[in-house]
Amino acid sequence: MAYRRVLHDMTKYVFVTGGVVSSLGKGIASASLAAILESRGLKVTLIKLDPYLNVDPGTMSPFQHGEVFVTDDGAETDLDLGHYERFITTRMKRSNNFTSGQIYKSVLEKERRGDYLGKTVQVIPHVTNEIQEFIKRGAVDVDVAIVEIGGTVGDIESLPFLEAVRQMSLKLGPTNTAFVHLTYVPWIAAAGELKTKPTQHTVQKLREIGIQPDVLLCRADREVPADEREKISLFTNVVPHGVISMWDVDTIYKVPRLLHEQGLDEQICMKLQMLTKAANLNRWDRLVHEVAHPLHEVTIAMCGKYTDLSDSYKSLNEALRHAGIHQHARVRIEYVDAETLTPATADSLAQYDAILVPGGFGKRGIEGKIIAARYAREHKLPYLGICLGMQVATIEFARHVAGLAGANSTEFEPESPHPVIALIDEWQDRDGSIQKRDAHSDLGGTMRLGAQSSDVKPGTLAHQIYGPVVTERHRHRYEANEKYLDQLQQAGLVISAITQREKLTEMVELPQAQHPWFVGVQFHPEFKSTPWDGHPLFISFIAAALAHRAAPALAA
Repeated sequence: MAYRRVLHDMTKYVFVTGGVVSSLGKGIASASLAAILESRGLKVTLIKLDPYLNVDPGTMSPFQHGEVFVTDDGAETDLDLGHYERFITTRMKRSNNFTSGQIYKSVLEKERRGDYLGKTVQVIPHVTNEIQEFIKRGAVDVDVAIVEIGGTVGDIESLPFLEAVRQMSLKLGPTNTAFVHLTYVPWIAAAGELKTKPTQHTVQKLREIGIQPDVLLCRADREVPADEREKISLFTNVVPHGVISMWDVDTIYKVPRLLHEQGLDEQICMKLQMLTKAANLNRWDRLVHEVAHPLHEVTIAMCGKYTDLSDSYKSLNEALRHAGIHQHARVRIEYVDAETLTPATADSLAQYDAILVPGGFGKRGIEGKIIAARYAREHKLPYLGICLGMQVATIEFARHVAGLAGANSTEFEPESPHPVIALIDEWQDRDGSIQKRDAHSDLGGTMRLGAQSSDVKPGTLAHQIYGPVVTERHRHRYEANEKYLDQLQQAGLVISAITQREKLTEMVELPQAQHPWFVGVQFHPEFKSTPWDGHPLFISFIAAALAHRAAPALAA
């Protein structure tokens, strides 16, 4: 930050909107812009505004909205915050993501308290003012806050957000705000050309509500030619150099360079009147080179139940790829629907170099996950169980090694004779407060959430990976039942990390003399992985997969 020279004494804002269709990549575009600005010496943060009425995505199915990302301070947030943390150094907090549900909840609580002094509470100004306050709350002590507005321009749900940021731009002035609009330029095969009309219409819609974009990011499956960009400029009132082509690339880590070479960061700095050092994207170039030139390859079987939507495991997929980068290996992920796994089909797992069972909720697919854990244990295939993946490994071990017939989780079988996984009713939260829950508690926000630390047992694989203390983010409701820990340990299961107060199991493993690499963790390590540092647990897992892959060749 020693090089930073900015011509302002307040936070500047870049508002990112989307048009035509959803899932164009606003999150990646926003994170990429943030990364370029950070490389220029600016302190940057990102804020995601979600227009749905859920208070947070914690109770939503991954099929609805992809994975739920968890921050250190225990917020359940949109998956785009994972992109933000992987692209810039600023860590996200609860204040970096909010929803319409949170806004209306806050406004109604104020109304009930009498804060509005008898006034009629309305969308304008009360809801829009609340949105602005939430935005400012997430933009403290930074030079630039990039605010990504979820949804698509034209959706009724996002109108209050768009009105709020329009008002902010008016209050703060033209040199303190900029608008970037992500749009879609489809290729019509029958006509053999790109069509700009959808972009013209979405910008027209944006201008109708008083927002003139400064930059257009035109998503397409190919580069948008100069003549088409000039046409877009003419019909949208955006300067020609502000119409930027953003075509499909084979890795998201190419996007910062792609946008920088078309001058996006320069235009934003000029609009916001910020004088900075030149962007330095050398580390991004090295990263892209490493991704493109692996020396090895491994294939990981991910045995889950949300396999029809890869966004369900977004951070997990990225963590595996990050570990591959640090092991100079291409990691191929093949999704195995846990519902298709039976004792008769378990041998299909032999083709993989390692097995990973991810987190999840509900009974569907559980027996298939237990079969995957058993296959990995018996065939000495590297195994990583995350959250529910640790729990099914514990259930499998209890049934088939510890002799606890019918062992299960009370989440799936409330009357199990051996509930080795159960709902605990009390635990100490990260801030020291005592939290309570029971089977009748609300689903939202009643989990062990956020970053928590545990001591690691010396002499274990976990200790080799983490050292004496492990600090990771959590998101779960059920725990390993303390009453069965002694029986499981006597049967050979290693409890390698445990919380001190409640004696909650954080990590389990098999002795390395019996299995080369078998680890289950109650937390979600994928949330802390970045392409720059990777993550020690995933790096160790991919190294084990590489060793397993090499073993048959060495034997031959």
